[in-house]
Amino acid sequence: MLKVDGHVHTPFCPHGSKDSFEMYVERAIALDYSAITFTEHAPLPEGFVDTTPDQDSGMDPSRLSEYFDALDILKEKYKDKIIILSGLEVDYIDGFEKESAEILTTYGPRMDDSILSVHFLQHRGKWDCLDFSPDVFGSMVDDYGSVDAVYARYYETVLKSTRADLGVYKPKRIGHITLVKKFQKLFPASQSFSDEISLILQEMAGRDLELDYNGAGFVKPHCGESYPPQDVITQARAMGIKIVYGSDAHTADGLDQGRALMK
Repeated sequence: MLKVDGHVHTPFCPHGSKDSFEMYVERAIALDYSAITFTEHAPLPEGFVDTTPDQDSGMDPSRLSEYFDALDILKEKYKDKIIILSGLEVDYIDGFEKESAEILTTYGPRMDDSILSVHFLQHRGKWDCLDFSPDVFGSMVDDYGSVDAVYARYYETVLKSTRADLGVYKPKRIGHITLVKKFQKLFPASQSFSDEISLILQEMAGRDLELDYNGAGFVKPHCGESYPPQDVITQARAMGIKIVYGSDAHTADGLDQGRALMK
């Protein structure tokens, strides 16, 4: 079986490291990977205002062509050693489907693979990046009224992402579907939300979408498990959903994170 990492960030990440593409690729080769997908954060849709302090959640749109050009060079350079796929991690932002589809229509022909993820939630007209920090998550709990209310909105939004019409280049893989649990040791929910997760998986199975088995949660001090955890992976496999490991690495050293703990 091929050893694949389908979720890797790059020096083009505005909130990541400056580790070079070559550092990522050489480490992947050393770890015996057969293929990796570079999935840099796509530019946020036009008209949406990034709520993070440095407004660095997505790539500058002016750098997209440069990004794909760099990957074309990388593919040629390492063609005899590892399969390199060009991709993006696209934010699903409720209400901005048209703008997101425009980005995908423009750059979709250059993508070999891609991920659709939820990071931003809206409540009473206010947007928050739910995984930015414990402080931001805590303020969301105050605004929403409870931890469970934040979880409910998150899973509702992930479900919408599976159903959203983003055009022919809509990403086929849904990213870290339990990201809302990043700070679960600080803000535990009172329930499992298993019904909501099951509904998401049913939609994914019906639409032939893949699931990002994301190892980053294992190294997050307030999470301690993969996104999603093993019981959800077992359920997804039983439903015939394709599972793709993703390190979600933002540094070369981050490749392979959590993989040894996965089944």
